[in-house]
Amino acid sequence: MAKKEVKTDLWVYELLQEADIHLTPQGCDIIEIDEALKTASKSNTGNAGYPEYCGVVKDFILVVEDKASLDKHLYKDEKELIAQDVKAVRNYAVNGALFYARHLAAKTSYNKVLAIGVSGNEKRHRITPVFVNERDDYQELADVETFISFNESNIDEFYLKEILHEETDVEKTTAEILKDAAELHEYLRTYGQLTTEQKPLVVSGIMLALREIDYKTFSIDSLIGDTVVTDGQKIYDAIKSNLQRAKCNTRYKKRKTS
Repeated sequence: MAKKEVKTDLWVYELLQEADIHLTPQGCDIIEIDEALKTASKSNTGNAGYPEYCGVVKDFILVVEDKASLDKHLYKDEKELIAQDVKAVRNYAVNGALFYARHLAAKTSYNKVLAIGVSGNEKRHRITPVFVNERDDYQELADVETFISFNESNIDEFYLKEILHEETDVEKTTAEILKDAAELHEYLRTYGQLTTEQKPLVVSGIMLALREIDYKTFSIDSLIGDTVVTDGQKIYDAIKSNLQRAKCNTRYKKRKTS
């Protein structure tokens, strides 16, 4: 079993390297964390205890515990909580990682700790993250396939999306676009009295007109409802200019945008 555990340790190390995450094995090179681990014995003796890997990514502590067997991945008590008795902490990957994470959350100035339990091998494995805050609250998260979500480039987005359940910038942009598209569709249907075939042409035309903003030949602020030079005429002129700029001179394409 010891040989299997060593192989698992090495495989986990490779996963961390692939994700560009650099943690310290059996300790931590950050003094505050290393000092806290000097009283982190899994047996609750007050002696030292060290996870397989530990370190910091941005303002998160990452604690990794691994086991060779999938059967030793996670143990829950009768209340479906991650058991924290000595036997469970010593024998199960997630339980052990959570034990260290809770200890570090209590004994250091860090407010965000990710406990990561890993079991198995390259072919069959589980990687389960658990988030712990400074109040000793923990949140079991969905399994992941690699550590890529926890590197410097991705960990803030992971925190927002998976822990705080907030939309990321990309998701917000997508949601806003979909909302605007739905409103435009309803507006064109209700007020424009356009057919299904006409609506895409109108939207495409508007998009062409908006391109002229970059050339300062068109401005949304110019759409003021003037009865002499109407907004429709201004948009039409902008569409025409953009098509000419793109050297799109066929009568058919111009006619379809009118």
